[in-house]
Amino acid sequence: MSSRYQFSPSDGDHGSALDAGFRFGAKGTHTSRTIMLAELLTLFQTAGRDSDRAEYSATIIGDNCLAKRTMATRRLTAQRLSELYGLDPSIPVFRVLRKLWDFDERARPLLAMQCAIARDPLLAATAQPILSLPIGSEFLREPVKAVLLDLTGERLNEAILNKVIRNAASSWTQSGHLEGRALKKRRQVHPTAANVAYSLFLARCAGFRGAELFSCAWMLLLDCSPSLARELAFEAKRLGLIDLRIAADVIELNLNRLSSGIQGL
Repeated sequence: MSSRYQFSPSDGDHGSALDAGFRFGAKGTHTSRTIMLAELLTLFQTAGRDSDRAEYSATIIGDNCLAKRTMATRRLTAQRLSELYGLDPSIPVFRVLRKLWDFDERARPLLAMQCAIARDPLLAATAQPILSLPIGSEFLREPVKAVLLDLTGERLNEAILNKVIRNAASSWTQSGHLEGRALKKRRQVHPTAANVAYSLFLARCAGFRGAELFSCAWMLLLDCSPSLARELAFEAKRLGLIDLRIAADVIELNLNRLSSGIQGL
């Protein structure tokens, strides 16, 4: 994969990212599910903003807020949503997601994708063939299959591999990067300041620093050029989400407002 589309610096370690709630490896939720945007919307509408892991689980399984037919399906849905998003305020990537979710309704589809990319390596692997597509061009299965094979080797059989491709295509449609049903085409997304604030948070957790914060894969995910990323970052500052100062080549970024005291940011 081109380093341009890697969500962690190629020469860095994953310590801070793991502490923040990132997941790495060659396994992921997209063998069986999409980003489940509709379910996440319903869950957050039902559960209190300050819910903990047990309360989210009780809302899905006990209260059946997602209207699943069987107890087994409720439990599996709770597990898959937890894999994708954490559903635990002690996990930094989830805590920031939940804060921004209520802050900006327009940002929600991209916020879900941003968090899912951090927590599902299979979905993250599909980013390059999606994000590199020219706007309006057709989604092709083979490039997606190639990056998945590069990540997983022979671990996934043909049927599971095809299911991952279908699920990923659906997820990228839910986030707004693709449109259409049988024939999907690349579509430009339009991030908000909340999305850029979350990308800055995720990029910092992943190990990006300085000017690369505004040009790394986390901004490419938002279809953001470095100039647009900076413009929206200053809007996030104006809205009180982050503290930012840029003078010449010196970038001073403080995420304490956003991350509620998470160490090292």
